[in-house]
Amino acid sequence: MDNYEKGVAEQEEGGEGTAVERAFEWQRVPPLREQLTARALAVSFLLSVMFSVIVMKLNLTTGIIPSLNVAAGLLGFFFVKLWTKALQRAGLLRTPFTRQENTVIQASVTAASGLAFSGGFGSYLFGMSSVIAKQATKLNDSRNNIKDPNLGWMIGFMFVVSFLGLFTLVPLRKIMIIDYKLIYPSGTATAYLINSFHTPQGEKLAGEQVGTLCKSFAGSFLWGFFQWFYTAGKDCGFRAFPTFGLKAYENRFYFDFSATYVGVGMICPHIVNLSVFTAVALILGDGLYNFLKVLRRTTSSISAVLKGLPISDDERAPKNLAISFDDERRTEVFVRDRIPPWVAYGCYVVIATLSISTVPLIFPPLKWYHILVAHVFAPVAAFCNAYGFGLTDWSLVSTYGKLAIFVFGAWAGADHGGVLAGLAACGLMMIVVATASDLMQNFKTGYLTLASPRSMFASHVIGTAMGCVIAPCVFWLFYKAFDDIGISGSQYPAPNAPIYRDMAILGIDGFSSLPKHCLSLFYLFFALAIAINLAKDVSPNRIARFIPIPMAMAIPFYIGASFAIDMCIGSVILYVWTKMNKGKASAFGPAVASGLICGDGMWGVPQGVLALAQVNPPMCMKFVHGE
Repeated sequence: MDNYEKGVAEQEEGGEGTAVERAFEWQRVPPLREQLTARALAVSFLLSVMFSVIVMKLNLTTGIIPSLNVAAGLLGFFFVKLWTKALQRAGLLRTPFTRQENTVIQASVTAASGLAFSGGFGSYLFGMSSVIAKQATKLNDSRNNIKDPNLGWMIGFMFVVSFLGLFTLVPLRKIMIIDYKLIYPSGTATAYLINSFHTPQGEKLAGEQVGTLCKSFAGSFLWGFFQWFYTAGKDCGFRAFPTFGLKAYENRFYFDFSATYVGVGMICPHIVNLSVFTAVALILGDGLYNFLKVLRRTTSSISAVLKGLPISDDERAPKNLAISFDDERRTEVFVRDRIPPWVAYGCYVVIATLSISTVPLIFPPLKWYHILVAHVFAPVAAFCNAYGFGLTDWSLVSTYGKLAIFVFGAWAGADHGGVLAGLAACGLMMIVVATASDLMQNFKTGYLTLASPRSMFASHVIGTAMGCVIAPCVFWLFYKAFDDIGISGSQYPAPNAPIYRDMAILGIDGFSSLPKHCLSLFYLFFALAIAINLAKDVSPNRIARFIPIPMAMAIPFYIGASFAIDMCIGSVILYVWTKMNKGKASAFGPAVASGLICGDGMWGVPQGVLALAQVNPPMCMKFVHGE
């Protein structure tokens, strides 16, 4: 029996794949102080500055930001490895570099650089400025609808809002990661990459898997580089290839040659891959249903404990008794370092109170009761987004922000700074939702690398604190260095900022500004999402496994079918491979998928550097209708 057949044998005993942790079985799990080290934080700071510059550049030019968590894990490994090698040669190395420390670096960097996006410096926050207001309608002449950037209030706003998201979903981490077994494809791929870097020598199968991952990584990276040459203009390149004809392309139905989402399709279950306001309704309905389901289970368990009763089978974690070696070891570490729920709830209340008292001083049109209501609903939105993110790797933070623009802009009203109130509420919602989802994804990475949940949480807190200063400072440098920033046709037009301001102007009229029947469709599909979930829960397993997941159904409605096509192709590749050779597909499928995601994600770094250096692609490949 060869290596991959052994892996399959272990999988069929009840696991989810080959036992990665067997390669690390002899290693002790380092304590918190050896995971959250000074060198890890130093490297995190340097990478956070670099990635924040890249994200800010993309914010102000294209408005499209790639996922950088894979690149953070890879570069973190590279820099600390150089550091430890030098110390080792000098005989000064005291603490070896571990995968847990690598994971901490990745988490801290993504937390810091994430604020460069969710902080709204290229969207809602800059949309408040007079520069953007001059390019919009006359309504913006009102001074209480304008707030120009200033380093002081931007840093203050980041600090009083950004930490809220960290405490929103912490009590649900076990449910999301262990009970629901959400995939978080990018987080899983990052963990796979980190594990492969630190795999001890002598494990033949592990070595073969690392080799496969490296080949897949290189192919994906080079494919991204090749595609770049043909993207000199709008709608150019392979990502705008009309695979099924121009008419289908106009309706966003095409294969966009994305290695990332082909890899995601290979990792995600088939039910996810096969599965406007219509989309928002499905997302909210599905998310709210699962939120209430989790809430019911939690209150039932607490009630049973208080009454001294045993917890019912329905409240216990997974019924599958065949647990793999990987699952058993990872779960043990994940649940051992508990973060008490009362700490999370208490901190959320304290920070929310601070936010309620200070944000109105920064944005007077946004009253304290607006912020109170936003803080009540933010955890629900955070759960919905984290749940969808875990299923499909697509974060819809901007969707929840736009919803907040309509609700709070209309509530404040046109005569009371409704535009500014809507944009500020958008920011509050986006930051809370984004930080909560990023933390949950990094919990998944930590779960797969045996990093302590406490070290992951602490690294996120530190990374968020760094981001609260780094992101505004990087934006301030751009703002002061370029006089024409935000002006259409300039080098840094900030294309999303006018869109957000125009939406805020529409939003002050409330839902009456929406198209006809929009709300009716919203109610219909919201109810449909709940009905589908109920049907899935009450149906026997043989039927339930064919009922689609509303969240996964909704996202292609919102972003186009190309995303779903990519994932389905990934599923087909894995299915055919499994039919041809189940052993090899089981052993090497995750490595190939992770390499595809990581290589494409890593290409975002040199792509951003080329953009910073103003090096443009030489060609545009574009398809148009014939005469």
